[in-house]
Amino acid sequence: MAKIETPRPVRGTQDMLGGTAQAFQERFAHVVASFDRVRKLYGFHRVEVPVFESTAVFARSLGESTDVVSKEMYTFDDRGGDSITLRPEFTAGISRAYITEGWQQYTPLKVATHGPLFRYERPQKGRFRQFHQLDAEIIGAGEPGADVELLVFADQLLRELGVSEGVTLNLNTLGDGPSREAWRAALVAHFEAHRGELSEESLDRLHRNPLRILDSKDPRDRAVADSAPDIDAYLTEEARTFFDKVTSGLDAAGVAWERNARLVRGLDYYRHTAFEFITDRLGAQGTVLGGGRYDGLIENLGGPATAAVGWAAGIERLAMLIDAPELDRPEIAVVPDNPDAEQEAIRIASVLRRRGIAVEMAFKGTAKKRVEAAKRKGVDAVLFVRTAELLSDRVKLSNARLGPEGASRQLLRVLDALGEPYNQLSGDELPEDQIG
Repeated sequence: MAKIETPRPVRGTQDMLGGTAQAFQERFAHVVASFDRVRKLYGFHRVEVPVFESTAVFARSLGESTDVVSKEMYTFDDRGGDSITLRPEFTAGISRAYITEGWQQYTPLKVATHGPLFRYERPQKGRFRQFHQLDAEIIGAGEPGADVELLVFADQLLRELGVSEGVTLNLNTLGDGPSREAWRAALVAHFEAHRGELSEESLDRLHRNPLRILDSKDPRDRAVADSAPDIDAYLTEEARTFFDKVTSGLDAAGVAWERNARLVRGLDYYRHTAFEFITDRLGAQGTVLGGGRYDGLIENLGGPATAAVGWAAGIERLAMLIDAPELDRPEIAVVPDNPDAEQEAIRIASVLRRRGIAVEMAFKGTAKKRVEAAKRKGVDAVLFVRTAELLSDRVKLSNARLGPEGASRQLLRVLDALGEPYNQLSGDELPEDQIG
């Protein structure tokens, strides 16, 4: 019989197993848990949006000319003939839900989520085709204070993860609508005058998305991009005042930042504040968190004119930066001393778990083999369950990691958790060999 070949994982995806000393999953989970803890401090409510949407949601919001829409989306026709796209980012789907689900009644709306996203791009360090992001949004607040709060939230998250050292907040303004349009026209004129010096990719972007030429990594583009006009010369007074309030707010909150007049974001919906938290510890993929203000997006999707600002952070990239957290391990292993004690051991393990005590219990093997397996798991102690006439002979706590006093306290905790009849015992009533 021919050997059946197991299909390989799709390129750009990864499998993660938790519970091992080097597990990436443990760091991944730590990033998510830290995000959930910090978002609650800032009053951000958790939301869920579909993993797939109508393709129009992303085409209208991200812009037909962006690389995400033109090159990277996973788009297909479903059985009903509708064009569906796996979400490449969160903001568009949240904005769609804001319109269709009546979330306007909650403005200003502060929401956060995390989960998988999908983009067909070249896999590399910290970049996958199925990847995961944290996302935070404030919708319905046009004040600079909303930008400040999101940035302070992001800064605190990075601090609590222990990765703020070596991470720099790069900040820029893309101005309001009139500012951006005037700057865009000046950039097109500048790049047109230097067409012969631009790369093929930048020539393609020249009229579709000229701002992206400013952050081109192609060496052929750098001289032309570096000599391009800054947006500062085209800012309206209102846009300049807005940016000043953002930077003064960050100063008041003690968040360090650097101005990067060449920072642009790759999506069409950004206005005013644009930012990236950048590290030098991940090579070329140095952005760990980025975002900005997108006041025109909800209107582009058919909703009312609505101010909004948000950011996203790659969970994989953050997980690569943090130290592995201490692994969760069971406190106690419950081991039947003989086959006749198996059912009582199962009952005891179930009761302890319901009372919040983490328990390891092997499915088979002699008592000796079960103990050896439990010790490899790093348990604090082993609770032997016996068949005996006297109640005081039915359990014995064998010390694995605890000292004598710690073992005694643990046994009393176990007896109390087990309830009747075991809680009638006390440490003094048990023979000395019951705590080994």
